Order: sequence, then structure tokens, then C-alpha cells
Amino acid sequence: MVARADQAVILVGGLGSRLGSLTADTPKPLLPVAGRPFLEIQIEEIARQGVRRFLLLAAFASDQVRDFAAALPRKLGMDISVEIAIEPDRAGTGGAIWHARDRLDDLFFLFNGDSWFDIPLADVAAALPDDDGVLGVLSLRPLPAAGRYGVVTLDGDRIDDFAAAAPAEGAPALVNAGVYLFRRAMVERLEPLCSLERDTMPKLVAERALIGHVAEGYFLDIGIPADYARAQTEIPARRRKPALFLDRDGVINIDHGHVGTIDRFEWVEGAAETIRLANRLGFYVFVVTNQAGIGKGMYGEADYFALRRHIRDGLAERGAHIDDERHCPFHPEASVEAFRRASDRRKPEPGMIFDLLDRWPVDRARSLLIGDRESDLAAARAAGIEAHLFAGGNLADFARGLLTAGKAP
Repeated sequence: MVARADQAVILVGGLGSRLGSLTADTPKPLLPVAGRPFLEIQIEEIARQGVRRFLLLAAFASDQVRDFAAALPRKLGMDISVEIAIEPDRAGTGGAIWHARDRLDDLFFLFNGDSWFDIPLADVAAALPDDDGVLGVLSLRPLPAAGRYGVVTLDGDRIDDFAAAAPAEGAPALVNAGVYLFRRAMVERLEPLCSLERDTMPKLVAERALIGHVAEGYFLDIGIPADYARAQTEIPARRRKPALFLDRDGVINIDHGHVGTIDRFEWVEGAAETIRLANRLGFYVFVVTNQAGIGKGMYGEADYFALRRHIRDGLAERGAHIDDERHCPFHPEASVEAFRRASDRRKPEPGMIFDLLDRWPVDRARSLLIGDRESDLAAARAAGIEAHLFAGGNLADFARGLLTAGKAP
């Protein structure tokens, strides 16, 4: 069972002095990358993996961070909350966490607000053992040379040195990639004014309380001008990915006919495994589902959303996630008047797919849809998406070859 964390804490209080005039009046995480604040992209990337609650630890220009936080959920159109905690004076990275200690969950992700490490967060969570003596997991990125980053060494999976002396020039190293998972008990090692990296990590290392999770995902820190310039093209390119579109009833769950409530939900064999594989291969995973049962009054939209949460919780326990979802409650013969109409969102029309293509940077040519009805396939073809008919059985057995047939990034 994968550990569950629904809170992301993001350090956004740094001055960004190495970026010169760019950060004279603007917090570094709010600098634009391809026309959007870097922090907006970072939160969107975290939220699509199922994290819904965000706490921004601010200091410099905190009024700008507050305005950003207030506007972001509506701007992204995502079911998230974004709060802000402002440290008194300048408390350091560890002090910022200490001052927000009463607002931390028992288990929370922590991110540096000026870097992006493109890895499945479920893998970070899976690295946390069921051992209260282990207080955190650090994501580590192998680099051919450490450069300006702090070096980490491992003894098995335990971190035995943090910010170790840099290896010989040009030698490979493991560096701290700025993605952490912590138990709240780590706060006891903090002080009101301290550095997480210089003061707290050495204490945790000495206790053998930290696990290192090594991953090869794309990593970029925008802290210096050259890397900030790289971000303008590299991050949009990295976020352009193929998508796996899935019908729901008959593909993710057994179609008992208008499945609208949790008590009628039953997983299709291999469905969670398929979604997890797609996540690991770098696909977006989207659900597009006709829900005429809502229009016919067989269950309400509240039931649909409750079931959607149930599905996502079940996937999270299995280390998988759905990035986004669209449903269509409309039907020309609906008994509920508000939903009685034809809609270009109802398959075989492609409206739901087009909506997702407009919302996310999808590589359409490498994308595919799996459905169990001809109407699913017709919608995909109308949107220019390769379509495959699933006739039942184990979805993973059906989908594995499709996902690995030259489509993964």
C-alpha cells in the first residue's frame, strides 16, 4: 500500500539574488516561463498527480504570492485549495516550515519553489517505509557532474551524507532534486530560524532518518540566468506528452449499467495497473465518460463526483493517478429537464476529447483511446486520436503493447 499525502508545501520565500534585476521586485517562483508563472506550472504538475491542498511558505514580496494564491484555483479550473503562510522576518527554509508547523499534515510533500523534477510522486511515497523512525524521503537526481548542487551519498537506501564534498570535477553524483516527503515529526528537528539544508538535514542524516529515492526524471532549477533561459523552451517541450484516453464504464470498471454510486463500482481486472503503467511511461491519463444516468435521474452529479473520488483514492493506493476527466450528463431523452438536449460532448461526438486537448499540451499523434463501444472509437477518430476497442478481460494485457509501441516519450 502506497503512503498517502494530500498536502504539498512549497518554499517560495527566497530572494533569487543570482537572477539579478529579474527578481528585484518579483519572487523567483512567480517569474514567467513561456508566459505563465513558474509556480503555476509547478502546482499544476503536482495537482494532476492527485495532490489537492497547497501551502505556500512566503517571505519576500508576500503580497504578490497572496494574490497569486487567491486567483490560482479558478484560473486552473482544478479542485484545489492554495493557502499561504508568511514567515516573520527571514526565518530560512527550515524556519519557514517551523513557523507553519501547526498547518502541516501528518504526512506532506515539500517542494523547492524554483525547481521542477518530473517524476511520479507516488514513487516517492512508495519509498517511505512503515517505520516511524524514518521521517522523510528525498528525491535524488543522478547528474554527470554536481555543479552548483548539493551532493548526497547513500548507504543502501539511507542517506548517510547530505551536502557532501563535491566529487572530482566531471565525476557523476547524486544531487538533492528539491522534492521531499516528510512526516510531521520532522518539525521537532527545526528551529524558528534555521536552514533546512545546512542545519536540519545533517541532524536527520545522523539519526539515519532519511531515505533516498533515486530517479531519472527531467530536472531543472531556474535559479541562475542560463537555466531560467533554458526553462522557456525546455519546460513546454517536456510537458508536451501523449495521452491515454479511457472510457470509464466497461474499461475502468465493470459496466453493470449506469454505474453511478460507489456500491455498484467494481474494478476491471488490470485497470489500475494500466493507468499506473501509463503514468510511468509519461502519458497523460484522461477519462471521457458519457453519464446519461445523471440526465435520466438514476443518480445525481454529487453521486458521480463521489464515485470519481473513490476511484482516484483507489488508484492512489495502487500508486496511480488520473490527470483529468470529463463527463457528459446530457441526453436528448433525459428525464431531468436541465440535461435534456443533444450535446457535442456526448460520444460519439468528440467534444470532451477536444476540451482536454485544449486544456493540456497533448501530443495528439502519439495518443490513443481505449473504449468498449463503437461510440468511443468514433469520438476518438473525430478528434484525430488512434482508437482501440476493448472487448473485456484484463485491461493491462490488452493495453501494455499499445502503450509501449513507440508512443511513450
